[in-house]
Amino acid sequence: MTGKLISIEGIEGAGKSTVAGQLADRLREAGHSVLELREPGSTPVGESLRTLLKDGTIHLAPLTEAFLFEAARHELVVRRIRPALAEGQWVVVDRFYDSTTAYQGWGRGLDVEMLCRMHMDACGETTPDLTILLDIDPAVGLDRARSVTRGQGVTARDRFEEEGISFLKRIREGFLAIARAEPNRIVVISVTGDADEVVQCCLRVVEEKLGRID
Repeated sequence: MTGKLISIEGIEGAGKSTVAGQLADRLREAGHSVLELREPGSTPVGESLRTLLKDGTIHLAPLTEAFLFEAARHELVVRRIRPALAEGQWVVVDRFYDSTTAYQGWGRGLDVEMLCRMHMDACGETTPDLTILLDIDPAVGLDRARSVTRGQGVTARDRFEEEGISFLKRIREGFLAIARAEPNRIVVISVTGDADEVVQCCLRVVEEKLGRID
């Protein structure tokens, strides 16, 4: 039996990690075996690259940044995602290749077609069965992200939070453009209520797109 791959996307502060965790919990409660992952990360190589990529004190050229994300993604696909899907598990991943298209394409100005070819090299035929895009106003998202960072006592500069509001606006436009181009795969959910309401909406989307989960 082949499992299902669900990716959760959105700009900083959209609540991706919270929603991914709660969605995975609800799927487990319904009797599914669920693997919860994050990008970049969830492998030894990915976690090392995550530390580098999040470090706002290190300058990276846009293409270097993209290559590092794809390297972390390839490790994740080969070592975690494909084996889990082959065993019939559901996989919920916090970010996937749409983030690179939006951040390094729309945000950094790299060629989107080139990035899509890089995704193919990194992922092959491993694509999400469903992508949930959490859409939030960039100003609200940035404020939420910085509040979480302060609340965790993190003093290091975060590369993407440091870029500011105009950067996030471009990324949001990119995500929405990707969603318009792939309406069968990507569902946009507006983040206006609390986390429970968003998760309930996500569950309805999962059942509409992938069938009943219980």
